[in-house]
Amino acid sequence: MSRVCEICGKGPSTGNTIVRHGLAKFKGGIGLHTTGITKRRFLPNLHNVRAKSENGTVGRMKVCAACIKQGKVVKP
Repeated sequence: MSRVCEICGKGPSTGNTIVRHGLAKFKGGIGLHTTGITKRRFLPNLHNVRAKSENGTVGRMKVCAACIKQGKVVKP
């Protein structure tokens, strides 16, 4: 199953989950230390929507919430 918006092409992006331990310096500690970094994925907020395509036919599309809010989706 594809996780890509059919209108703007927005898809998954990658980043890091950073785990920090320790007490902050302004609270009297020696500062926060990074104890673990793991990869993670940021997924787009996709919805299955009935919409008109460019040629006028009605069908289901996977569209991100940003495209719905901007009015790029024409509902039948």
